[in-house]
Amino acid sequence: MRTFITGDADAAVAGIGDGSTILIGGFGMAGMPVILVDALIRQGARELTVVNNNAGNGDTGLAALLAAGRVRKMICSFPRQSDSYVFDGLYRAGKIELELVPQGNLAERMRAAGAGIGAFYSPTGVGTPLAEGKEQRTIDGRDYLLEYPIKGDVALIGAYVGDRMGNLVYRKTARNFGPVMATAAALTIAEVQRVVEIGEIDPEVVVTPGIFVDRILDLGRDDPAQEVR
Repeated sequence: MRTFITGDADAAVAGIGDGSTILIGGFGMAGMPVILVDALIRQGARELTVVNNNAGNGDTGLAALLAAGRVRKMICSFPRQSDSYVFDGLYRAGKIELELVPQGNLAERMRAAGAGIGAFYSPTGVGTPLAEGKEQRTIDGRDYLLEYPIKGDVALIGAYVGDRMGNLVYRKTARNFGPVMATAAALTIAEVQRVVEIGEIDPEVVVTPGIFVDRILDLGRDDPAQEVR
Protein backbone atom coordinates (compact mmCIF):
# COMPACT_ATOMS: atom_id res chain seq x y z
CA MET A 1 0.00 0.00 0.00
CA ARG A 2 1.22 3.49 -0.79
CA THR A 3 0.29 6.72 0.98
CA PHE A 4 0.30 9.78 -1.24
CA ILE A 5 1.64 12.80 0.65
CA THR A 6 1.35 16.30 -0.77
CA GLY A 7 1.28 19.94 0.19
CA ASP A 8 -1.09 20.67 -2.72
CA ALA A 9 -4.73 20.50 -1.66
CA ASP A 10 -5.94 20.33 -5.26
CA ALA A 11 -3.79 17.25 -5.89
CA ALA A 12 -5.12 15.67 -2.69
CA VAL A 13 -8.74 15.74 -3.91
CA ALA A 14 -8.08 14.96 -7.57
CA GLY A 15 -10.38 12.40 -9.17
CA ILE A 16 -13.41 12.72 -6.89
CA GLY A 17 -16.37 12.08 -9.17
CA ASP A 18 -19.83 13.58 -9.53
CA GLY A 19 -22.44 11.77 -7.44
CA SER A 20 -19.93 10.57 -4.83
CA THR A 21 -20.82 9.99 -1.20
CA ILE A 22 -18.39 12.09 0.84
CA LEU A 23 -17.87 11.54 4.56
CA ILE A 24 -16.62 14.84 6.03
CA GLY A 25 -15.20 14.86 9.54
CA GLY A 26 -15.94 17.53 12.09
CA PHE A 27 -18.21 18.30 15.00
CA GLY A 28 -19.24 21.78 13.94
CA MET A 29 -15.90 23.29 12.97
CA ALA A 30 -13.85 21.13 15.38
CA GLY A 31 -11.89 18.74 13.20
CA MET A 32 -13.41 20.05 9.97
CA PRO A 33 -10.89 19.59 7.10
CA VAL A 34 -11.55 23.08 5.73
CA ILE A 35 -8.61 23.17 3.32
CA LEU A 36 -9.67 19.89 1.72
CA VAL A 37 -13.29 21.04 1.45
CA ASP A 38 -12.20 24.29 -0.21
CA ALA A 39 -10.17 22.23 -2.68
CA LEU A 40 -13.21 20.04 -3.37
CA ILE A 41 -15.15 23.18 -4.26
CA ARG A 42 -12.46 24.16 -6.75
CA GLN A 43 -12.33 20.60 -8.07
CA GLY A 44 -15.95 20.88 -9.14
CA ALA A 45 -17.58 17.54 -8.24
CA ARG A 46 -21.37 17.85 -8.17
CA GLU A 47 -24.49 16.00 -7.05
CA LEU A 48 -22.69 14.88 -3.89
CA THR A 49 -24.17 13.11 -0.90
CA VAL A 50 -22.41 14.46 2.18
CA VAL A 51 -22.30 12.79 5.60
CA ASN A 52 -21.41 15.02 8.56
CA ASN A 53 -22.63 15.54 12.10
CA ASN A 54 -23.90 19.01 11.20
CA ALA A 55 -25.05 20.69 7.99
CA GLY A 56 -22.49 23.46 7.82
CA ASN A 57 -21.57 26.42 10.00
CA GLY A 58 -21.43 30.02 8.86
CA ASP A 59 -19.92 30.48 5.41
CA THR A 60 -16.83 28.26 5.55
CA GLY A 61 -16.01 24.58 5.14
CA LEU A 62 -19.08 22.44 4.51
CA ALA A 63 -21.32 25.52 4.43
CA ALA A 64 -19.29 26.88 1.52
CA LEU A 65 -19.67 23.56 -0.32
CA LEU A 66 -23.42 23.76 0.20
CA ALA A 67 -23.53 27.38 -0.95
CA ALA A 68 -21.70 26.40 -4.13
CA GLY A 69 -24.61 24.12 -5.03
CA ARG A 70 -22.52 20.94 -5.10
CA VAL A 71 -24.52 18.86 -2.59
CA ARG A 72 -27.65 16.92 -3.53
CA LYS A 73 -28.26 15.30 -0.13
CA MET A 74 -27.14 15.74 3.48
CA ILE A 75 -27.02 12.85 5.95
CA CYS A 76 -26.52 14.29 9.42
CA SER A 77 -27.76 14.35 12.99
CA PHE A 78 -27.89 18.09 13.72
CA PRO A 79 -28.88 20.15 10.64
CA ARG A 80 -30.06 23.29 12.41
CA GLN A 81 -28.30 25.75 14.67
CA SER A 82 -27.95 29.52 14.75
CA ASP A 83 -25.30 29.62 12.00
CA SER A 84 -26.66 26.89 9.68
CA TYR A 85 -28.45 29.44 7.52
CA VAL A 86 -26.97 28.17 4.24
CA PHE A 87 -28.43 24.69 4.65
CA ASP A 88 -31.66 26.10 6.10
CA GLY A 89 -32.20 28.28 3.04
CA LEU A 90 -31.48 25.45 0.61
CA TYR A 91 -33.75 23.02 2.44
CA ARG A 92 -36.66 25.43 2.66
CA ALA A 93 -36.29 26.12 -1.05
CA GLY A 94 -36.39 22.39 -1.86
CA LYS A 95 -32.87 22.44 -3.29
CA ILE A 96 -31.36 19.78 -1.04
CA GLU A 97 -32.46 16.48 0.51
CA LEU A 98 -32.02 15.57 4.16
CA GLU A 99 -31.70 12.22 5.91
CA LEU A 100 -31.79 12.78 9.66
CA VAL A 101 -29.85 10.21 11.68
CA PRO A 102 -29.44 10.24 15.48
CA GLN A 103 -25.82 10.92 16.39
CA GLY A 104 -25.05 7.53 17.93
CA ASN A 105 -26.61 5.74 14.98
CA LEU A 106 -24.65 7.94 12.58
CA ALA A 107 -21.36 6.90 14.15
CA GLU A 108 -22.37 3.25 14.45
CA ARG A 109 -23.60 3.03 10.86
CA MET A 110 -20.20 4.22 9.64
CA ARG A 111 -18.38 1.96 12.07
CA ALA A 112 -20.45 -0.97 10.77
CA ALA A 113 -19.41 -0.12 7.21
CA GLY A 114 -15.76 -0.17 8.20
CA ALA A 115 -16.14 -3.42 10.14
CA GLY A 116 -17.97 -5.22 7.35
CA ILE A 117 -21.19 -5.58 9.36
CA GLY A 118 -24.24 -5.99 7.13
CA ALA A 119 -26.72 -4.30 9.48
CA PHE A 120 -27.47 -3.93 13.18
CA TYR A 121 -30.39 -3.30 15.52
CA SER A 122 -30.64 -0.11 17.56
CA PRO A 123 -33.30 1.06 20.01
CA THR A 124 -32.79 4.70 19.04
CA GLY A 125 -35.73 6.13 17.12
CA VAL A 126 -38.31 3.54 18.10
CA GLY A 127 -41.76 5.15 18.32
CA THR A 128 -40.70 8.28 16.41
CA PRO A 129 -41.03 9.35 12.75
CA LEU A 130 -37.48 8.08 12.24
CA ALA A 131 -38.85 4.53 12.55
CA GLU A 132 -41.00 4.83 9.43
CA GLY A 133 -40.15 2.23 6.80
CA LYS A 134 -37.65 0.40 9.01
CA GLU A 135 -37.83 -3.19 10.16
CA GLN A 136 -38.61 -3.43 13.88
CA ARG A 137 -37.84 -6.38 16.12
CA THR A 138 -38.35 -7.09 19.80
CA ILE A 139 -35.27 -8.59 21.45
CA ASP A 140 -35.31 -9.59 25.11
CA GLY A 141 -38.40 -7.44 25.67
CA ARG A 142 -37.05 -4.29 24.04
CA ASP A 143 -37.90 -2.87 20.60
CA TYR A 144 -35.16 -2.22 18.05
CA LEU A 145 -34.89 -0.82 14.53
CA LEU A 146 -32.76 -2.33 11.79
CA GLU A 147 -30.07 0.11 10.62
CA TYR A 148 -27.80 -0.25 7.61
CA PRO A 149 -24.16 0.83 7.21
CA ILE A 150 -23.18 4.17 5.71
CA LYS A 151 -20.35 3.68 3.24
CA GLY A 152 -18.41 6.49 1.63
CA ASP A 153 -16.72 6.76 -1.71
CA VAL A 154 -14.42 9.32 -0.11
CA ALA A 155 -13.68 10.45 3.45
CA LEU A 156 -12.22 13.91 4.07
CA ILE A 157 -10.94 14.09 7.63
CA GLY A 158 -8.80 16.35 9.76
CA ALA A 159 -6.04 14.97 11.99
CA TYR A 160 -3.25 16.51 14.05
CA VAL A 161 -0.12 14.60 13.03
CA GLY A 162 0.51 11.88 10.47
CA ASP A 163 3.60 9.89 9.60
CA ARG A 164 4.96 8.84 6.25
CA MET A 165 3.07 5.53 6.43
CA GLY A 166 -0.25 7.33 6.90
CA ASN A 167 -0.72 6.62 10.63
CA LEU A 168 -2.72 9.39 12.29
CA VAL A 169 -3.22 10.93 15.71
CA TYR A 170 -5.83 13.57 16.53
CA ARG A 171 -6.04 16.53 18.86
CA LYS A 172 -8.63 16.16 21.62
CA THR A 173 -12.25 16.60 20.48
CA ALA A 174 -11.15 17.30 16.91
CA ARG A 175 -10.98 13.50 16.62
CA ASN A 176 -14.79 13.08 16.65
CA PHE A 177 -15.93 11.11 13.57
CA GLY A 178 -12.55 10.95 11.82
CA PRO A 179 -11.54 7.42 12.87
CA VAL A 180 -14.80 5.73 11.87
CA MET A 181 -15.00 7.69 8.62
CA ALA A 182 -11.50 6.59 7.68
CA THR A 183 -12.53 2.94 7.89
CA ALA A 184 -15.87 3.41 6.10
CA ALA A 185 -14.63 4.99 2.86
CA ALA A 186 -13.07 3.52 -0.25
CA LEU A 187 -10.68 6.51 -0.41
CA THR A 188 -9.56 8.37 2.73
CA ILE A 189 -7.86 11.76 2.50
CA ALA A 190 -6.51 13.29 5.72
CA GLU A 191 -5.55 16.91 6.31
CA VAL A 192 -2.80 17.12 8.96
CA GLN A 193 -0.82 19.89 10.60
CA ARG A 194 2.47 18.12 9.93
CA VAL A 195 3.96 14.83 8.79
CA VAL A 196 6.72 13.15 10.77
CA GLU A 197 9.08 10.32 9.97
CA ILE A 198 8.16 6.68 10.50
CA GLY A 199 8.71 5.77 14.15
CA GLU A 200 8.15 9.26 15.53
CA ILE A 201 4.58 8.40 16.50
CA ASP A 202 4.45 5.87 19.32
CA PRO A 203 2.46 2.88 17.97
CA GLU A 204 0.53 2.84 21.25
CA VAL A 205 -1.03 6.24 20.48
CA VAL A 206 -1.90 5.72 16.81
CA VAL A 207 -5.65 6.15 16.41
CA THR A 208 -6.07 5.58 12.68
CA PRO A 209 -3.61 3.05 11.21
CA GLY A 210 -2.08 3.98 7.88
CA ILE A 211 -3.76 1.05 6.13
CA PHE A 212 -6.94 3.13 6.15
CA VAL A 213 -5.33 6.32 4.80
CA ASP A 214 -4.70 6.77 1.08
CA ARG A 215 -3.69 10.42 0.81
CA ILE A 216 -2.35 13.02 3.22
CA LEU A 217 -2.45 16.78 2.78
CA ASP A 218 0.47 18.08 4.84
CA LEU A 219 -0.33 21.68 5.74
CA GLY A 220 3.29 22.23 6.72
CA ARG A 221 4.65 21.02 3.40
CA ASP A 222 5.52 23.07 0.31
CA ASP A 223 7.68 20.64 -1.66
CA PRO A 224 6.45 18.26 -4.41
CA ALA A 225 4.15 15.34 -3.74
CA GLN A 226 5.57 11.88 -3.22
CA GLU A 227 4.45 8.36 -2.60
CA VAL A 228 5.86 6.29 0.22
CA ARG A 229 5.39 2.64 0.97
